[in-house]
Amino acid sequence: MKLARRDVLRWVARAAALPALPATVLAQSYPARPVRVIVPVAAGGANDVSARLIGQWLSEHLGQQFVIENRPGAGTNIGTEAAVRSPADGYTLLISGSNAAINPSLFANLNFNFIHDTAPIGSIVRVPQLMQVTPSLPVQTVPEFITYAKANPGKIAMGSGGIGSPAHVIGEYFKLATGIDLTHVPYRGAAPAVTDLIGGQIQVAFTELATSLQYVKAGRLRALAVTTAARVEALPDVPTLAEFIPGFEASQWIGLVAPKDTPSAIVEKLNAEINAGLGDAKLKARFAELGGTVMPGSPADFAKLIRDETEKWAKVIRDANIKPI
Repeated sequence: MKLARRDVLRWVARAAALPALPATVLAQSYPARPVRVIVPVAAGGANDVSARLIGQWLSEHLGQQFVIENRPGAGTNIGTEAAVRSPADGYTLLISGSNAAINPSLFANLNFNFIHDTAPIGSIVRVPQLMQVTPSLPVQTVPEFITYAKANPGKIAMGSGGIGSPAHVIGEYFKLATGIDLTHVPYRGAAPAVTDLIGGQIQVAFTELATSLQYVKAGRLRALAVTTAARVEALPDVPTLAEFIPGFEASQWIGLVAPKDTPSAIVEKLNAEINAGLGDAKLKARFAELGGTVMPGSPADFAKLIRDETEKWAKVIRDANIKPI
């Protein structure tokens, strides 16, 4: 039997619509089982705490457990690769942070391309780094620090949580912006760097605000500035670096991504729930305890942030000649 042209066109149109149906149905029932959220750093710190805060919110509001799995190593690359190689079904997600924008320029032979291999879901929080000095250093302000550093090139030791860590590249960014020479001393994490900063073995460090806040308030460290564009509620009297270096902004951001090709309906559902959480007063207060500012937005907004930050840190890594060990 010969089909009429209009019947053929109707059949083709219906066939073309079929692939969209499974994704829609999947999103409606998602999540139908627990979801794994890979955190590519050790427990503790802003990335891990943020994952647990947003994971708890998603668990309570989507009816399934969002299970946090810490997979540290290789500057977040081990956990990141595990996530991007997982099925794109919404049941493996990744907490990503500033390392996702740093590592493409730091490591020459990554087995993945973060921008190409992930589907951004949503940004969560921006966390400032705190520029602080040991109290024995004879400076009280950022301009005094810069003047002292220029008078003592290479004699001030700058600690960080490791080569290529956000604290390290932000410190190098500060050096490039001011033309000073500091000697970088990498540690295995921020905590030992802060311990040596208190003891005077090093003189300056950039760390997550929450890592050092208690020591600043106790007078064991001297805070000179925060790295975000605006002052932070936890230390309202501490200026921003931008108040002395126009345009300076460098902070640690944290968000949620999925493997590429994760159905857009699932991405949008997760994004909407994350944004709802970031608008909740109690959850916002918990993030404020980290010194963080919540960052609601669309998947496209988060994708742009990742691209912009990748370009920004590529230039710093190149100009500062940062090389992994």
